Amino acid sequence: MRMELAGADNPRSRLESRSLLVRRFPLHTLLLMLVALLAFARLYYVTHQTPPAPAPGQAPGAKPPVKITPPDLGPAACRGLDAVLGDLLSPDGGASTSGDAGTAWSDARRQLGDCPTPPAAACARGPALASLAPLTARDGVPRELLATLCERCAPADNPCGQAVTRALQEAARRGNPDLQEAHWSLEHAGTALGAACQELVRQAVGPAAVTGADVEPRLLAMLEELAPTCVTTGQLPAPLLNAAAVQQGSRAPRLATLHTQGAVEAKAIEPDQQKGPGDAFRAFDRDELSGVKLSMAEVGSDGALRLEYAPTLKYAVSFQVLATGPGSLRAHIRAPDGVGRQEPGGTGFFVDPTVCRFRGTGRWEVCKPAVPLLDVDAVSVVPERPAVELKELEIIGAR
Repeated sequence: MRMELAGADNPRSRLESRSLLVRRFPLHTLLLMLVALLAFARLYYVTHQTPPAPAPGQAPGAKPPVKITPPDLGPAACRGLDAVLGDLLSPDGGASTSGDAGTAWSDARRQLGDCPTPPAAACARGPALASLAPLTARDGVPRELLATLCERCAPADNPCGQAVTRALQEAARRGNPDLQEAHWSLEHAGTALGAACQELVRQAVGPAAVTGADVEPRLLAMLEELAPTCVTTGQLPAPLLNAAAVQQGSRAPRLATLHTQGAVEAKAIEPDQQKGPGDAFRAFDRDELSGVKLSMAEVGSDGALRLEYAPTLKYAVSFQVLATGPGSLRAHIRAPDGVGRQEPGGTGFFVDPTVCRFRGTGRWEVCKPAVPLLDVDAVSVVPERPAVELKELEIIGAR
C-alpha cells in the first residue's frame, strides 16, 4: 500500500501519464473539440432565446418592419438652411438668435454660399424674401440672398422661375404684374431659365402668333419685356417669334427688332401642292386675265385655298396679290406641343399669323411683313365675302 502511493507521487509517473494523454488526443484535435463545443453553446442560445414581442398592429410571427435610413440631404449648410431663412423672415429678422439682424443676414449669406443645391423647403422661402427685397435695393443683402437662392435652386423648386410663371398668368388674367420684377426673375432663374422661357412661349408667344386670338395688352408688354433674354440664350424659337411679330405688328413693335437674320436671296416660289378648287393652278399661271373663284362655303380652318410647301419654305419675305374682292393670307407654321392651335387630326400644333390683307381692287397689292416668316408649311387664302376671285398670287421667299 505504501509502495503504490509512493509511485503515484513520483514525478516521472505523472510525466508519463500526460505523455500518454497527448498521444491519445493530439493538440489540434483538442482545439477542434473546443470550437465545436463553443458552436453548440451558441446554437443552443439562439434557438432557445425568447422572440421579441410584435410591434403594435403587427401580426404574431410576422417579420419586424425594415428600418429605412433617411437619405443624406447634402452638406450641413444645406440641411440647416431652411431653419436659418425662416429665422431671418421672422418679425425680429433673426436678432433673437444672433443678437444682431445684420449679423444674421451675413451668416445666412455665408451658409447659402456653402450650399450648392438648396432643399425645396428653403427655395420656397423665395417669395417672402422678394417681399423684403425691392428692386430699388438691388445691392441689399436680402436681394443678393434671393439672387443666389434663385441661381442654385432646382428647376422644379426655383422661386425665380415660379415668379415668371405667376407674372405671365396674372397678365393673362388682365392683372398688372411688375414687368421689371419679372425681368429680373427671368435673368436670375439659373437652371430654370429654359422652363421659364418655355412658359413664355406657351402663354404669350403662342397666343400672339395666331389669328383671331384676343391677347391682353399687359401680356404683350410682358412678352416684349422677357423675349430678349430668351432670344439671347437661345430659348425662344425664331419661327414662333417672327410669327408673333408679324401677327401683332404695331401692338408689339419690339418683337420685330429681335430678328437678327440678314437678307436672303429671294424669288417667287410656287407651292408644291394645292388644296381647294380644281382650277387653283390659274392663280399661278402668270395670266392676269384668268383666275380662281373662292367660295365662302369652302372656307374652313385651311381657308378656301391652301398652298403647301414640302419641304418647308425657309423664308417667306413678301406676298404679291392680284384679286377682285377682299381677303387675307395666313401662314401655317409648326409649333411645339401645347403651343398655338392643335391640328384638326390631333397630329400636332401650329400657329397661323395673318401675313397679308388685300382689298382686291383688281390691281397688284404688295404685303411685306416687318420680318420674314420662317419655316412656312403652307399659306391659306381666306376670302372675306362671296365672289372673290384670286387672279394671281406670288409668294416671294427662299428654300
